[in-house]
Amino acid sequence: MTIHTFSTFHFYQPHLRTHFHVEAFTETATSSNYAFLSSKGRQWIPGKRERVLTALLTADRRSGNRLVRRSNNPTAVASTTVQLESASNVVRKFYDGINRRDLASVDDLIALNCVYEDLVFPRPFVGRKAILDFFKQFVGSISIDLQFAIDDISEEDASAVGVTWHLDWKGKPFPFSRGCSFYRLDVFNGQRQIVYGRDCVEPAIKPGDTALVAIRGVTWLLQKFPFLADRF
Repeated sequence: MTIHTFSTFHFYQPHLRTHFHVEAFTETATSSNYAFLSSKGRQWIPGKRERVLTALLTADRRSGNRLVRRSNNPTAVASTTVQLESASNVVRKFYDGINRRDLASVDDLIALNCVYEDLVFPRPFVGRKAILDFFKQFVGSISIDLQFAIDDISEEDASAVGVTWHLDWKGKPFPFSRGCSFYRLDVFNGQRQIVYGRDCVEPAIKPGDTALVAIRGVTWLLQKFPFLADRF
C-alpha cells in the first residue's frame, strides 16, 4: 500500500473579501482501488484516481491566520492545522532572546530585509545581518544582569505592535532606561517576522522647558529662511 500526502496552499486576493484555500488530502492506493482523506471531514472517501487528484477549492470568510501543513512522516494519514504566532508573541520572543543573549533564537524573528531604527544612531540598520551585528555588539557591552522588562504591549493588531519598556538591573529599575518601540510585521513562508522597528529611548539629560525654547527658535529660523529646511 502506498500513501501520498499533498500540501495545502492559502492565498488571499486584496481586492476580494473572500479568503481562499485549497484543502490538503492524502491519497492511498491498494492495487486498483483509490481513496483520499479530506482534511476537512477527516473521513475516508472511495473514488477514482481522477477524483483523488482534484483538490477541494473552498471559500473561507474566516480569519486568515489558519494554515494547514502536511506531516513529513511518510505514514501520516491526516493533516495538521498550524496557528500563526501572534505579532505580540513574536515581539515578546524577540526581547526574551535578547535578554538570554541567545541571538540564534532571534534570527528567524527578523525578516531578511528588515529596517531597524534606534534614534540614538544617525542611520537605520538595514537587513537581518546588520541588525543582529548591532545587537551582538549591544549584548556584548552590557552585563547579563541588565534585562529588558516590558511594561505594556499592544496585542490586538496582527501586523503592528507598540511596546513600552525599561531596563532592570537585578530586578530593580535602571536609571534613565525607559523607552518605547514600534514594530511592523509580515508573514513569510508561514512565519510572522519583524520587517520594521523603531526604538525611542529616554535621554539621560532632560532639557525640560529648554527644549521648547529650542523648537521655537528653529521654527522662527525656518520661517525666515525656508531654504534651510532642505539641509535637514
